[in-house]
Amino acid sequence: MNISKIDLNLLVYLDVLLREKNVTRAANQLSITQPAMSNGLKRLRDLLNDPILVRTSDGMVPTERAKELAPVVRGILLTLEETLQPNKDFEPEHSHRVFRIMASDYAASTLIPALLKRLRAQAPGTSLDIMTPSDVTFHDVENGRVDMAINRFDQLPQSFHQKTIWRDSFACLVHKQNPILANFNLDSYLKGQHIWVSKTGFGVGVGMDPADVQKLGWVDEALAKFGKQRNISVFTRNYHVAMHLAVETDLIATLPSRAAGLYKNDCTMQVLDPPFPIPSIELKMIWSPLLHQDASHIWLRRLIVEIADELTH
Repeated sequence: MNISKIDLNLLVYLDVLLREKNVTRAANQLSITQPAMSNGLKRLRDLLNDPILVRTSDGMVPTERAKELAPVVRGILLTLEETLQPNKDFEPEHSHRVFRIMASDYAASTLIPALLKRLRAQAPGTSLDIMTPSDVTFHDVENGRVDMAINRFDQLPQSFHQKTIWRDSFACLVHKQNPILANFNLDSYLKGQHIWVSKTGFGVGVGMDPADVQKLGWVDEALAKFGKQRNISVFTRNYHVAMHLAVETDLIATLPSRAAGLYKNDCTMQVLDPPFPIPSIELKMIWSPLLHQDASHIWLRRLIVEIADELTH
């Protein structure tokens, strides 16, 4: 194969086709016609001597050859786009850029207010578009449609850049009239009724099974090490809902300390250390290689790190 005769556009077509697994959606992604994409697929099949995508009862499925090529082609295109990205100076005081950030409600309530305050002072023309984890996919971040995602992540694509913002311990948030305060220990904690909050990730979640400890997250995994299990009355995917329920009821909310700390000045609430050890969590920001050299993105990342350092100390 003579590489000088390869149309680089075919690599773009191949990348999108293997991600979308649909000719029409791939064409829409690249803003070209469906016949043009079909022609591109035909040229790719001729070039690689492979069907690339095969129609099955489950839709278009990539061949083994295509699966091997997918990460290689994606890496080539990311490197090329990053290399050719224009490097212009960023002037925050004159910018009207919209920063699009996916943030869990934990991050949105503990970090974003300080970020917004700083942006209004240093870059008053900019604005924030805050999205929830269910609004965004890894593809959105990878393709640069979202500037960054701020959350706790179990696994990440290798191509992503990442930075730890802070580590956080856990605390229990209870109403001051909750009878558990008379003798708060592991036994009374286990006898109490609890609010469960998910470790939010990308995509829409599904229903929870109280018996499936492996999927319940940090707090319940920590209890399971002692052979213990708490009584969960409410499952929620939102920290603000959990905190509000703790205010209105006799339920116990076990949350990251920075979230529980939002109620430290509330005279009706009390923040307590959990009566058992829970491993700390890491809040991270992740972003695409496509934006790594972007001057405005570099400025935003440095600002977030600076703010996080101030909030930590």
